[in-house]
Amino acid sequence: MGKQQDVGGPDRHSGSGAAADGATGGSVDARLAVAQDPTTPQMTLIDLASDPSAVVRKAVATRTDAPAQALRPLTRDRDRDVREAVARNPSTSIGNLLVLVKDADRWVRWAVAGNPACNESVRRVMAEAPDKELRGLLAETRELEPELAARLVDDVSPEVRERLATHTHDPDVITALMADRTARVRKGLARNPRTTAAQRSALAQDPVVDVRVALVLAVELDDADLRSLVDDRSVQVRMALATSEAVPPHIRQALGGDPDEMVAAAARDFRPGAGNAAVVRAPRIGHRASGTGRGRPGGARR
Repeated sequence: MGKQQDVGGPDRHSGSGAAADGATGGSVDARLAVAQDPTTPQMTLIDLASDPSAVVRKAVATRTDAPAQALRPLTRDRDRDVREAVARNPSTSIGNLLVLVKDADRWVRWAVAGNPACNESVRRVMAEAPDKELRGLLAETRELEPELAARLVDDVSPEVRERLATHTHDPDVITALMADRTARVRKGLARNPRTTAAQRSALAQDPVVDVRVALVLAVELDDADLRSLVDDRSVQVRMALATSEAVPPHIRQALGGDPDEMVAAAARDFRPGAGNAAVVRAPRIGHRASGTGRGRPGGARR
């Protein structure tokens, strides 16, 4: 992944032959069909990379078998959708990803974050980027280098630190973030299934209600922590206990006599697998809806 092969030499265009002639002429639909055809020669793909239609150029940009001479100019294509397609292409070279991660368009930059060809050199650029969302996407990277994770622990953005707290697998990072003064960061830790029993006990006593609620809904807790939370001063926390899939039956039974009738009723009426509790889902890296939308003028043009 991330490696592009150069094709041919200085006379590469002369080798395209009839296929190239057919590719560069005719209707947009005809040229698009050639660009999408898996049997199309690489020389022809190089020709199609300079096609006047953005739709055709994007088709070339998405091909994992596209040669370096085709993808290289598309990295700086005038159409953002074409550049985004290159940013998502796992065959895009590291050199081109380093260009795209600094692209003026945010969707192009964010697409780089989800490219499996990204290596440490690209992630280092992401860690230093002024784009908060790009750093947040980096924070969600599963195998993040310890040095970069340590940098994000002190990130100026609470959102970035929260996303790191939710997704990190690094025990040292989790320990460091346990001391974070921002509640949303500790809330992220509460959702992280890789916390230790001792860390979960500490989070169960967090002074912020949202942290305790997130903990109850996301992970299994020791019986002592659960029994303490049954008497939590917050109705929200007790309601979370009553409706959480992670809470064992005997704890829910104890809530059947809760002084708040809504909590008691929720505990009595609970049915496993009935969608009682909120499900925490990780954001989709670098994803956006297809087509155009607000804040996203223009798009692929034929």
